[in-house]
Amino acid sequence: MMNEGRGTDLATRTKRFAVEIIRLYSRLPKSVEAQVLGRQVLRSGTSVGAQYREAMRAKSVPDFVSKIEGALQELEETRYWLELMVELGSLDGAARIATLIDETDELTAILVASVRTAKRRKASV
Repeated sequence: MMNEGRGTDLATRTKRFAVEIIRLYSRLPKSVEAQVLGRQVLRSGTSVGAQYREAMRAKSVPDFVSKIEGALQELEETRYWLELMVELGSLDGAARIATLIDETDELTAILVASVRTAKRRKASV
């Protein structure tokens, strides 16, 4: 579907994102609210890379778009949980969380562009 080099770079980047989400979770306080938010962000944040990898093996453009849109939903959910962590203010690692929010925005922009490109290519066929 995509340029192999670009796909590999994004696969690496989404995996790195998952690793940073896991690291954030492991450093969260053991309070109930931190752990509830942590489990949510852990689930959605680690799902992005898995869904991206599935998209790279898509059987068709609609299948690719569907899988990338799934990754986009997970990114949006991840951003929501991260925002809640910031709002609580009691969680350490605000700089780390801000960096992760920035990365969710960048990954979202990249994946939205990928969907647009795929749809444009499909329309021109």
